[in-house]
Parts: sequence; C-alpha cells; structure tokens
Amino acid sequence: MENLGLNLGYLLVQICMFAIAILVISAWVIKPLLGVLEKRRFTIARGLEDARIASEARENAENEADKIVKTAQAKATEIVREASDRAETAAREIKAQADAELAKNRENAKAELEGERSVLLGSLRSQVITLSIAGAQKLIGESLMQDEKRQQALLEEFFSGVKGGKVVILEGETLSGTEAQVTSALPLRDEEKSRVQSELLQKLGKDAKITYTVDPNILGGIIIRVGDRVIDGSISSQLADLKQTLF
Repeated sequence: MENLGLNLGYLLVQICMFAIAILVISAWVIKPLLGVLEKRRFTIARGLEDARIASEARENAENEADKIVKTAQAKATEIVREASDRAETAAREIKAQADAELAKNRENAKAELEGERSVLLGSLRSQVITLSIAGAQKLIGESLMQDEKRQQALLEEFFSGVKGGKVVILEGETLSGTEAQVTSALPLRDEEKSRVQSELLQKLGKDAKITYTVDPNILGGIIIRVGDRVIDGSISSQLADLKQTLF
C-alpha cells in the first residue's frame, strides 16, 4: 500500500466516512425524497382517478340532462298537440252548436212566419168567401141569394176539397207511407182538418204523420203528397188541364 502511495489508515477512515455519508444521505435525503415522490405519485394517481370519475359523472350528467331535455321536448310537443286537438274540437263543437242554433232559429222564424201567415189567411178566409159570393152574384144574378147556406157550402168545398164530409180526391185512392203533406189555398178549418186526417189515417195507418201547409197559388182545393205520390186536386191544376184541353 505504501508502494502505491496510499495510507491504509487514512483510506479506511475515508471509506468509513463515505459509508457514513451514504447512510446519512440515504436516511435523511433519499428516503424522505422517495417518500415525497411516492406521496406525490399517489396524489397524482388519486387526482387522475378523481378526474376520471368526475369526467364520467359529467358525461352521465350530460346524458341524463339530454334525456331530460328530450323527454321535456316530447312532453311539450304532446301537450301542444293535445291542446291544438282540444282547440280544434272545441272550435268544431262551437261551430256545430252555432250552426244548429242558427238552423233552429231559422226554423223557428220560418214556423213563426208560417203561423202568422196561416192566421192572416185564416182571418181573410171569411172575407174571401164573402167577396166570392158577391162576385158570383154579380155574374149569375140574384138566384144565389135564395140559399146563402148553399153558397157558403159551395165555397167551403171550393177551398177545402171536402164535399159532403168526404175528401173528394181520396175517393178510390190506395196509399202507403208514414208521412203525408196537405196543401190548401187557405188554412183549413178544424173540422176540415179532422176530416182529411181521418181519411188519411185510414189509408196510411194510425201512426202516420200529417202536416199542413198553405199556398194561395193553388187557388182552391187541396194537394196531398205521400212520399213520391202526389194527388193534385187544386183549382190551379184543374184550370191548367182545362186550358190544355181548350187550346
């Protein structure tokens, strides 16, 4: 060792000091540093895990929020559609109700006007008969004056189509149906309606419905309609037939 220029004692001291330095560095520097690094690694790993969990939670939250939004949109669309359907239904019902009310008012007004017209024509009936008698007297002379009841009866038959307690145009007729409409030039008296109704019910059945209308244009007599069947005993029809025969 001395030939190499080395002092064995000094070398041993250096080796011991180096070993001590290694032990001190390991105990006081490397070990704490490794602990810090391990703790740092653990903290970073936990942070990454927390970040992953947070990312997944955010993704789940976004998916859930998207589902909620889509569900809310679908629900809103359904509510709007239902509200629109209800509004359309209500509008149709209101329109139908208004149309029905209008039709009802129109029918009521028509019936009221028809009633007033019938009342007015009924009140004029006696005057028309009186004027007719007066006109006949002017044309024929004083012979009609001898029997006023006969005059009255002839004109009653003229306007009602009922002669001798019989509805002339129904004699020998066979009818079938459930409804009949009777049209006269002037409103029929109660006893005339009763006669006409009695004969029609005998032919159609007791459950048949009979309505009465007034049309001064037929001049006299009556027209009876049962379904498509028309029995025309009006004076206007008789005059038309007479005109066709003559000309």
